[in-house]
Amino acid sequence: MKSDFDKSKSISPAIRWLLMTTAILAFTLLVLGVIIRVADAGNACLDWPTCSGGLIEPFNSPAFLAYIHRLLAVLTGLGLLSSFVYAWWKYRRIRWITVPLIIAMVLMSLQIFLGRWIALQGEESMLSALHFTLALMVLGLTVLLVVYVFWLDGSKLPIQDGTLSLDFRPRFKSPFGRLSLWVLMFVMLLFMSGALVSVSGASVACQGWPLCEGIMPADTLGWINLVHRVITLVTGFMVAILLAQAWRTQRSQTAVLVSTTAASTLFFSQALMGSVEAAQTYPPYLIALHIITAGAVWVAFAVQISVTGLANRTAQDEKAESDVWKKRQLKVLFKDYLMLTKPVVVALLLVTTFAGMVVGGQAWPSWQLVFWTLFGGFLAAGGSGAINQYIDRIDDHKMQRTSQRPIPAGRLTPAEGLAFGVAATLASFYLMVAMVNFLAALLTLAGIIYYVLLYSMLLKKTTVQNIVIGGGAGAIPPLVGWAAATGSLNVPSLFLFAVVFMWTPPHFWALALVRRKDYARAGVPMLPVVRGEQETRWQIFLYTIELVVLTLVLPLFGLGGGIYFVGAIVLGGLLLHSAFKVWRGEGNKVAWKMYRHSSMYLAFLFLALMVDALV
Repeated sequence: MKSDFDKSKSISPAIRWLLMTTAILAFTLLVLGVIIRVADAGNACLDWPTCSGGLIEPFNSPAFLAYIHRLLAVLTGLGLLSSFVYAWWKYRRIRWITVPLIIAMVLMSLQIFLGRWIALQGEESMLSALHFTLALMVLGLTVLLVVYVFWLDGSKLPIQDGTLSLDFRPRFKSPFGRLSLWVLMFVMLLFMSGALVSVSGASVACQGWPLCEGIMPADTLGWINLVHRVITLVTGFMVAILLAQAWRTQRSQTAVLVSTTAASTLFFSQALMGSVEAAQTYPPYLIALHIITAGAVWVAFAVQISVTGLANRTAQDEKAESDVWKKRQLKVLFKDYLMLTKPVVVALLLVTTFAGMVVGGQAWPSWQLVFWTLFGGFLAAGGSGAINQYIDRIDDHKMQRTSQRPIPAGRLTPAEGLAFGVAATLASFYLMVAMVNFLAALLTLAGIIYYVLLYSMLLKKTTVQNIVIGGGAGAIPPLVGWAAATGSLNVPSLFLFAVVFMWTPPHFWALALVRRKDYARAGVPMLPVVRGEQETRWQIFLYTIELVVLTLVLPLFGLGGGIYFVGAIVLGGLLLHSAFKVWRGEGNKVAWKMYRHSSMYLAFLFLALMVDALV
């Protein structure tokens, strides 16, 4: 399937975002369909295409979810049709866009027809499983198309005779490529068998593990359940092999390594959610999370197979990377991955997390809770730091302070840094859900999004207020600790957030004074670069005054007593002295001392809060 066309006619943003919207609709349709089945809400809507003859179903109607599901099916079908019409108009010679769209529309039509049959004739196990399978295939094809149209960037494709060659057939000639195909098939088979177990009632037909009450199944439903368990084990084993092979042979392929790592992490996280769901007697929020994660697993594997095929690697390519991987020293590798997490920064964040647990619970928390909260916090903060280093890898190379980090120094590839960060952040959220509580997990996720998206990608290189606004990311860990210990947040907990938020600007502005030329070379609009040293020194002193005043009023809101108050006065006085010297002095020495002193100030301030809470 080849086609050449002028570069000015390259893929337009319109088809990309049209297909992206359709993929989001297809994903939502799949997830809502599973929720309806779990909630047994499908029988509330026995008519078709409407539920009760009207165009709009009341919000409080039992059939409202089924109505929304049908509306999403219509919108998804329209999205596919619109995408096809646009693609046929603009890119009819590119068969790897038009042909999958035709197949997706046919499958979507069959899915709608089956949905109508089930609504009017009643649910049958095999038909319901087939309906679910069609939904998976439509979503998979849509995701594949999204990957393709975003991949079609003229800078990535060869130019032949002045035209853009569009031969981008996915190829799976390498061992890793063929393994990826097998894993995708088994993942799909796993979802199909799981759907069959759910709709047939086979989940209660086999209660033991690994066999049914220690013996072989006695009926068909028991065999359905047992076969599903076997498929689960085989698929899990194959996913683990795929993940290991990706890290051995795909270090240079960012899209392949990251998608494989994300898909594998989500796969095992879904299994974890299933076990926790059963242990906690199926709370609604865990059921919903389990279903959403299942959809995310399928999307991630659809992306993985797409980028693996488009990478078009050979066995020789993979062997060369594997040979390099075998020569690496594990001790050096461990140190580099640890450096990706920014361990000094993470240590300070974990101090504030632990303080939030002690102050919030007004007692020493159990060691299990401490371990899982701090471990989850380490993964979240460390993973976010690794993603930040991937984003900043070019700027880090320009800066003396960061040029020897693992990625700019070449000890780790960008793919390894990003994949490590993605795996750590995903794992942190699911571990917090499973081992701590849902609120702490949501706050952890909020911190990750705040730091990676809001600060690293949007603010850092666009505004002089990057540190002021971005400081909220580092202020979330004490809230995570408080929520871990109490399961809730209140007004006093928000003051811990405020303390770290106010502490962040003077701390990092002091570093920026020392490294002003570094930031200027990298094009980062830090305050000393944009407004000069004198203004920065004054802002450091001003923010420090506001920070110290804030820490002294905490006892008025139930945070800290006499021990803390005395400690806050002493620590605040020392910090004010350092900030005053920065304001009135010159040179980098006083600014560096301010940077160091402010780190110790925050740690000892939260230590004083903990002592006061325990005494």
